[in-house]
Amino acid sequence: MLISLIIWYIMAAIIIGREKERVKLNQLLTSNQSEFLALYGRRRVGKTFLIRQHLKDFIVFDLSGSRDGSKEQQLLNFYTELRFRTSKDQALKSPKSWQEAFQLLADYLYTLPPIDGKHVVFLDEMPWLDTPKSDFTSALEFFWNQHVSRMDHILLIACGSASSWIRKKLINARGGLYNRVTRRMKLAAFTLHETALFVKELGVNLPQYQLLELYMVMGGIPFYLKEIEKGKSATQLIDEICFSPQGLLYEEYQQLYHSLFRNATPHIAIVELLASRPQGLSRQEIVDGTKISEGQLSKALDELAECDFISLYQPFQRKKKDAVYKLTDLYSLFYLKYIQPNKGAGKKIWEQLSKQSTYTAWSGYAFENICMLHIDQIKSALGISGVYTQHSAWKFKGNDTLPGAQIDMVIDRADQIIHICEAKFTKEPFALHQDYTHQLRLKKAIFKQATQTKKAVFTTLLTTYPALQNKYYLEEVDSEITMDHLFHA
Repeated sequence: MLISLIIWYIMAAIIIGREKERVKLNQLLTSNQSEFLALYGRRRVGKTFLIRQHLKDFIVFDLSGSRDGSKEQQLLNFYTELRFRTSKDQALKSPKSWQEAFQLLADYLYTLPPIDGKHVVFLDEMPWLDTPKSDFTSALEFFWNQHVSRMDHILLIACGSASSWIRKKLINARGGLYNRVTRRMKLAAFTLHETALFVKELGVNLPQYQLLELYMVMGGIPFYLKEIEKGKSATQLIDEICFSPQGLLYEEYQQLYHSLFRNATPHIAIVELLASRPQGLSRQEIVDGTKISEGQLSKALDELAECDFISLYQPFQRKKKDAVYKLTDLYSLFYLKYIQPNKGAGKKIWEQLSKQSTYTAWSGYAFENICMLHIDQIKSALGISGVYTQHSAWKFKGNDTLPGAQIDMVIDRADQIIHICEAKFTKEPFALHQDYTHQLRLKKAIFKQATQTKKAVFTTLLTTYPALQNKYYLEEVDSEITMDHLFHA
């Protein structure tokens, strides 16, 4: 079956980016069997919007779980939606259990006529539907195995921001739902390219540098980015959105974690410890810094990583036990560094804060994180998209022979080349001077000696604007990736 091209063009015109995800959704609509899609990703990343916009002409049942809602409240919401979808059938009675609720839904699905595509059942925020002792997952299991899997015209979408629940209860389920999920999709934050497209759709025309400033504060989270208004600078927007008591991001931090995790205390403790150590911490250092029990720590780290708040990096040539966790959620980093300590500081506070010396260090770390998150764009600019690579930061404490050294990013290529990358976030073209060139040369020498690598080592600059190609640049820099490259698709 083929989906109408007209419907495709209408849907494509509404949604910014998400090309790969839309292609996958279209494939699910045209398969010859019923499909079970597990869709997950960080809160506010646009999962619900994607499904409700792209599949709006196919949705026949749409239920969203209520945070902290009781089993009875969730079932009442289910009943209300089903009555609406069945033309308010007066004979329909409110279900008392999830087993009964899913049976009513199955009865309704059997009555639907064939269409060009599939009928979509969208269960949003499914982890909130699974209240304690509700038997929700066992009822869902029976619903799929007994009914939907035997049909060929249904696309069941289970969606949730609590990514660990989706993976544990659905994707990696061990019971009756084992291997029942036919497709999985993790929705990531917008890249800089998608952010620029999104902001342009809002009617906002800002230069790349100011978009980069906003990205450092909000990340590529569509729900945050929609607060951007035309006719205002990045500095004005950050002041209003982050430091005004009426701003969306003024109180978002606490809501963010408590809405995702039933007990968010260990998660917040880990996030705040990592925020104080931008270069990252090992697992043991997190244990020492938080005093969280081993069981709680493992669960919290996994959940934070699944939701893209933290990332795990294995340093170059180091063992797995030496891997470090870094806080890579840009909003959380900004909130803890600037919003939380400056609440009630008055208007135009960001204009003042961004001129302080601490801004240089913070913006440098934020830019490093953005580069790490855009490794695909960096590889493309280097012409090595098809080469297998591993990337991480590198730190050497020093010994009796060599002094200590730190490198922002190491790109280790399978074709016997290593890029040691230096990130420089500046408001104007960066000019290398003699002392800085000496530092770059020294870092390369220490890296070669400390790692004993046999690979060729190149120095790569990661900059906002192209660096001035003076004699020091020509002596030491092998390649350069600019802000413009990071904004590519």
